[in-house]
Amino acid sequence: MTTHAPQTAQFVTLPASLDEAVAALTAMPAAVPVAGGTDLMAAVNKGQLRPAGLVGLGRISELRGWHYQDGHALLGAGLTHARMGRPDFAALIPALAASARAAGPPQIRNAGTLGGNIATAAPTGDALPVLAALEADLVIGGPGGARREIPVSHLLAGREVLAPAELIGFVRVPLLHAPQVFLKATGRTGPGRATASVAVVLDPARRGVRCAVGAIAPMPLRPLEAERWIASLIDWDGARGLAQEALAAFGEYVAAACIPDPPAPADGGEVPPPSPAVLHLRRTVAALARRALGRALS
Repeated sequence: MTTHAPQTAQFVTLPASLDEAVAALTAMPAAVPVAGGTDLMAAVNKGQLRPAGLVGLGRISELRGWHYQDGHALLGAGLTHARMGRPDFAALIPALAASARAAGPPQIRNAGTLGGNIATAAPTGDALPVLAALEADLVIGGPGGARREIPVSHLLAGREVLAPAELIGFVRVPLLHAPQVFLKATGRTGPGRATASVAVVLDPARRGVRCAVGAIAPMPLRPLEAERWIASLIDWDGARGLAQEALAAFGEYVAAACIPDPPAPADGGEVPPPSPAVLHLRRTVAALARRALGRALS
C-alpha cells in the first residue's frame, strides 16, 4: 500500500457495482472502502489506520458519472474533483465546480472524489459548504440492494450516520439554473486548505439566498437569519442588484452569526473582548460573503 506503512492490508477486492461493494463490506466488516485514497493513505502513512482489507471503488462505473432525475442531478460519489472542474460540469453546478478546482494540487484533484470529501467530513472539505448551500441529499446503498436518502447536512452534523456496510452512492443536487459562487481563503499562496470558505446560491424560484460557511467549524454553518434578511432586499423581478452598503452589511451579518462573541461568564463578570485571531477570521468571512453575494447578483 505504501513504502511508509509497516503493515499492509490483508486483502483487496475490486467490485464492479455498488451492491457488490456493499456485499464485500458485509462479508468483511473490518475492511475499509477506498476510492481516491487521498485521506486514507495519509492516515495510513501517519500510523493512524491499519485496515485489515480494502474494498476498491474505482471500477464502479455507475459512481463515476451523473444523470438527471426530476429536476435534480444525481452525481456519482466516485466523481473526481478534476472531472467536476471541467466546463460541462461547471455549466451544471457552478459552485461545486469552483470548489473542485480549488480542492488542491492536480494530483489531489485527479484522485480525490466527491464521496470521499463527504465521508471524511473534514471541516476544510471544499465541497461541503457548497452542498450545504444547495441543500443536497445523499443516496446511500445498503445490504440487500437497499437505498435510503438523507440530507448531506444531517450526516455532517452527526444527526444521522452510515450503518455498517453502507456506502454513499450518489449525491442528489437540485438544478437551480441560477448564479452560484464559491470562494475560499487559504493560509498560503496557491492551492491549500481553507482557513474559511463561503458558498452563496441564489434560488429565484423561491426568492431565496442560501449561504454556507465552511472551515471555521466542524461542519458548514448556515446563517439563516442573514439569508432571509438579504433575500428580502433583493428585487427578484428586476435587476437584483444591491448597494455596496447592503452587501457589506450582509457580510458582517454572516460573520457575526457564524463567529459570535463568547458568552458572558457565569459569575456575571465582564465579557472578554474577541481575540485578534477571532477578529481576523470575522473579517475574512465577512469579506468572502460580501464578495460571493456581489458576484452572484452581478
